[in-house]
Amino acid sequence: MNDVIELGTASAAPGERARGYWTVTDLPTGTPERLPVVLVNGAGDGPTVWVTAGIHGDEVTALATAQDAVAALDPETLTGAVVCLPSLNPAGLRRTTRTSYYHDDDPNRYFPDGEHDSSRPPRVQELVDRRIFEAFTGTSEAPRADLLLDLHTAQVGSMPFTIRDRVLYGSVRERDEAEELAADLDRLCAAVGLPIVTEYEAEEYTEQNLQRSTAGAALNEAGIPACTVELGSHGVVEEDHRAAGVAGVCRALAAWGLLDTAPDAVEAADPGVDAPVSFPVRRYVGPHTDTAGVVRHHVEASDTVEEGDVVADVVAPTGEHLTTVESDADGYVLGRCHGVAVYENDPVASLAVRDDGDLVVPREGE
Repeated sequence: MNDVIELGTASAAPGERARGYWTVTDLPTGTPERLPVVLVNGAGDGPTVWVTAGIHGDEVTALATAQDAVAALDPETLTGAVVCLPSLNPAGLRRTTRTSYYHDDDPNRYFPDGEHDSSRPPRVQELVDRRIFEAFTGTSEAPRADLLLDLHTAQVGSMPFTIRDRVLYGSVRERDEAEELAADLDRLCAAVGLPIVTEYEAEEYTEQNLQRSTAGAALNEAGIPACTVELGSHGVVEEDHRAAGVAGVCRALAAWGLLDTAPDAVEAADPGVDAPVSFPVRRYVGPHTDTAGVVRHHVEASDTVEEGDVVADVVAPTGEHLTTVESDADGYVLGRCHGVAVYENDPVASLAVRDDGDLVVPREGE
C-alpha cells in the first residue's frame, strides 16, 4: 500500500484526493505566497508523476489542463500517485502576465543547474524555483517524481506540440546514462501523442538557459524524464487544446502504468493532432525580417513550408511593399509571432524545421 503523501496543507492517504496550498515565500504585505496543490494518491503502489503548469502566468490553457487532468483521475483505481501544481506563478496569474512581479523576467529560467555559478545571493524567484525543484526531486516533504509533465502555451493561434529537450552529458552524467534517459524521454513524448518537436540545438539550448527551465532541470539536472507540452494561445482557455492536453497527460500516466488506459470521456474529447511532416524536427524561432515595418503573414499554424517559400511580406505603414520573408528550411509552422510591428532581425514566426542532429549531446565545452 502507498504511504500518505503530503505537500503544504494537502495530505492524501492511499485511495484519496486532497487539495490545499503550499507556501513557497512571503510577500512584503505580510501574507504568504502559496501555490495550489492537488494530490491524487492511488489505492495501489506505483510511480509518482508530477504535473506542473502556469510558470508563465498568462498560459491559462495549461492551468485548465492540469486542473482537468487530475479531476479525471479516480484514486480508487489509480496505481501510483499524481502531484499537481496547476499554478507555479500565482503572481503572474493575478495579472494574467507571463512574468511575476518579483523581477519581471522569465521565472522559468531559475531552476537549479549544477554548472551555474553566481557570486550574488539568489533572488526570490530563484529561491521559489529551487524549492519547487527540491519538492519534485524528493529532497523536501513531497514524494520524488518518476516522471514530470510541464504544461505551457505558445504563441497566439499556435498548434499544440510536445517539446523534447536534448539530453546533455558531461559532468552530471555519462553518455550511456544519457542514452538511457533519452529512451525514457522518447517513450514519454510518444505517449503524450502530440507532434514532437526537439528543442533547440545544444549550444542555443544552454545559451537560452533552458536547462534551468522546469522540465529542463528535471531532465538534465535531476535525471527525471520530463517534457514540456505546449497548448496553443495565452490569455484565454482554448477548449480543443485543453482537451488534447488532458488526453496527453492521461496517456502518459497509462504508459507509466498508473492507468490501464485514458478515461473514455477524455479520449472522446481529444480532437487529435498529427504532425504535418514525417521527418524529425526541432524548434526554430524564425525566419527573420531584415526590414522594419508591418508584417503580413502568408502562413498559419500547421502549414508546411519548404526552404525558400514565402511566409510573410513586410510593408510600410502606408502599404507599399518593403521586403519578402522566406523560410530558412523545410518544416512546418508552429505559430506566428504576436503583433504586426517588426524591427530589423525580428522573427515573424516559430517553425518546426528538419533536424538531423543528435538527441543526446555533450554540454557545450565538454
